[in-house]
Amino acid sequence: MNRKSLLIAGLTTALLAACGSDSDNAAATPTPTPTPGIDVPQPKNVIFFLGDGMGMTTMTAARIYAVGEDGELTMDTLPETAFVKTFSNDAQVTDSAPSMAAYMTGVKMNNEVISMSQNTKAVDPVIDAAGNRLGNNCGTGNGTPATTLLELAKAQGLGTGVVSTARVTHATPAATYSHICHRDLENDIAAALVPGATGYNSALGSTGLDVIMGGGSQFFKPVKDGGRRADGRDLVAELKAKNYAVAGNAAEFSAIDGTKTDKLLALFTSSHMSYDLDRDPAKEPSLADMTTKAMDVLARNGKGYFLMVEAGRIDHALHETTAKKALQDTVAFDNAIKAAIAKAKASDPELKNTLIVVTADHDHTLVLNGYAKRTGKSAAGNAGVLGVVKNYVTGEVDRDLDGAPYSIIGFGNGEHRVQASRAGQAGLDDNATSANTYHQEAAVRMGVGSETHGGTDVFLGAIGKGADTFSGTIDNTKVFSLVKNAAGL
Repeated sequence: MNRKSLLIAGLTTALLAACGSDSDNAAATPTPTPTPGIDVPQPKNVIFFLGDGMGMTTMTAARIYAVGEDGELTMDTLPETAFVKTFSNDAQVTDSAPSMAAYMTGVKMNNEVISMSQNTKAVDPVIDAAGNRLGNNCGTGNGTPATTLLELAKAQGLGTGVVSTARVTHATPAATYSHICHRDLENDIAAALVPGATGYNSALGSTGLDVIMGGGSQFFKPVKDGGRRADGRDLVAELKAKNYAVAGNAAEFSAIDGTKTDKLLALFTSSHMSYDLDRDPAKEPSLADMTTKAMDVLARNGKGYFLMVEAGRIDHALHETTAKKALQDTVAFDNAIKAAIAKAKASDPELKNTLIVVTADHDHTLVLNGYAKRTGKSAAGNAGVLGVVKNYVTGEVDRDLDGAPYSIIGFGNGEHRVQASRAGQAGLDDNATSANTYHQEAAVRMGVGSETHGGTDVFLGAIGKGADTFSGTIDNTKVFSLVKNAAGL
């Protein structure tokens, strides 16, 4: 049979098959398979987890607190690791704005500056007598925007989202989607999220972010409605008009099916969300729940997505020197990482097309004191790492030169410093130091809530596509190019 005859025979067979009944066709039609030799593009996903202020000592203390000295957090199991330098362009000890912006842009910038060029100067916002931030006072010619990983993902048509337990306009999430000379300009940062409106960041394309989730509704609401916007705008209403599903509490959040939702705005609190120790599940979802729902929404984009998840309240508890709150929020962060990895593996079992990075933007001054015996995990009847130091030989309470007990966890600086002799602390015990609101003692006295960041390198762990490129001691600006290359952005 010649080539022409073969072609006619093939067409005839196909036509005869098409003449069968509908039921026969439904039963016999095979699932389409890729043409041999042609690769079907797979979604490429990046989940960037940021534990704000989560230094390595905080990680160690959280591990002991949750699972004991021998245990492992999910973070501990990540196959690729590195140390990251965190200094900013003008300071040995960074704040969150330039450190997160360095990850997102690859540019080393000044403290308080968000995703701008290195020469940008931080300019304090204009504030009225009522404390309202009136607007951008950066001035003309004060630097230029630095492109972020999220913007690069958006330019390729990928889904994009930010999730935070802090205000979504706070420094860390803001560094993914906005460009401004000072982190305190949160009204302007919020305006950058509303597609097509005044102040919108056009680098986010015509549709904007797909997921915005966390706290901070005050910067989206006008003053007359209890917000902080002196311009009278209601950004929640504006975003709702742009086809965002909106949630303001856990019930509304639970009612939204992420697998059927293209855009989601969820602002659960006026300012930051609650510490995990204080969280009411009826009002605020967990970070793990927010993360997995964000993944559901973003997975609707067949090309893939870039998602940033921040545990912002670790940092705030450390500033307060309330260690138990910081450790619990670190555990909640770890639970979110665990949930995300499991969910990602459901569709990408070997994570061949998914990169998950876990790191911190800076350290704090938390330390583990003395030669304490092993405590095991904290539980009812066992303060664990939150207790006072007990001698590893005798098991008796160790005492300082003044004859007083002291806690395992302390801070280099903070609001609670005993003046003069500590002899008056003779009654200090595990019950006191393990309380939810106990402020651990500090060597250097600071104002209330004003414990500072630390300048020590931080941990980075990675799993999935391109994870093996993270190793050694690297600058925070290097993380940008490693993520960019691994994701093909």
